[in-house]
Amino acid sequence: MSYLEDAKAHFLASHQHPINQMLHHLTNILAIAAIILLFYDWRLTIVCLILTQVFAIGGHIFFEKNEPAFRKYPGIVIFVSLSWSFENWFGLRQVWQKIQRI
Repeated sequence: MSYLEDAKAHFLASHQHPINQMLHHLTNILAIAAIILLFYDWRLTIVCLILTQVFAIGGHIFFEKNEPAFRKYPGIVIFVSLSWSFENWFGLRQVWQKIQRI
């Protein structure tokens, strides 16, 4: 197994709670917004980056009760998190699957 596959497997195992997953999708949207806002107002970028950490760490503390994957895979977990959100359409894929089951 490659380092990337190990990081992705660890990330998926660390993000099982649905609320934590939604918080992480939100953090990824805020991270993308932070990059865009950097060209408009750097203060909004800082606010977005702070909120990403509050939501991500809060999701692990209150819902998962585990350490963030960033502790074990510090560099690559950002890429893994973003790819996970894109693969799941930032949470809309799970919602769509639940609707189809009804």
